[in-house]
Amino acid sequence: MKEIIILGTGGNCIDILDTINEINSISEKYKCIGFLDDNPDNFGKDYYGIKVIGALSQAMKYKDAFFVNGIGSSLSFWKKKDIIHKTMIPLNRFETIIHPAASVSKFSEIGYGTVIFQNVTITSNVKIGNHVIILPNTVISHDDVIGDYTCITGGVCVSGGVTIGESCYLGTNCSIIENITIGNSCLIGMSSNVLKDVGDNSVMVGNPASFMRKTVAKYITII
Repeated sequence: MKEIIILGTGGNCIDILDTINEINSISEKYKCIGFLDDNPDNFGKDYYGIKVIGALSQAMKYKDAFFVNGIGSSLSFWKKKDIIHKTMIPLNRFETIIHPAASVSKFSEIGYGTVIFQNVTITSNVKIGNHVIILPNTVISHDDVIGDYTCITGGVCVSGGVTIGESCYLGTNCSIIENITIGNSCLIGMSSNVLKDVGDNSVMVGNPASFMRKTVAKYITII
């Protein structure tokens, strides 16, 4: 069994633990040995039988463990790359976690440290980068390319031939028309319908989605 540590203790992190348990119910593959979290108030806390064993900075002392990151939300998605890089964990020590109830084409490519939750559908010739998280009931259609560190939330529908950049956040139930490009560090609001290319660092909201503002960190809010 691989020893694995989850980075963070938020809702996505608990869902990752649940997914690991579902994988183990079919074939015992992982032993989760703890969470790492930078909030000292969480040190020693127990989450469903798994304890917070320290801060993110302590990751490298667990030399035989693998890792998976659950940190990232509409308020912090733009920090995800830096958070992971500061741990100094080599890319090949990040484990890709796929829920048994997800449907992932054998003709797709999935990067290191990516998490795919239940009832996600990923079809043929899809390329998904490293440290991507895809929440339940999302559809990623044929020939899509998803950049590193991107967060795709529940119920999202990405049509075929779409390219999504690095460090994006796609809100709940948004839809992306086929054959367009969404740039880096973009935030797509929940239930928005994107019908044209989106430039880097854009917040897009509505039906059809229109530009609201740049994704400057201090201005990002939940949509």
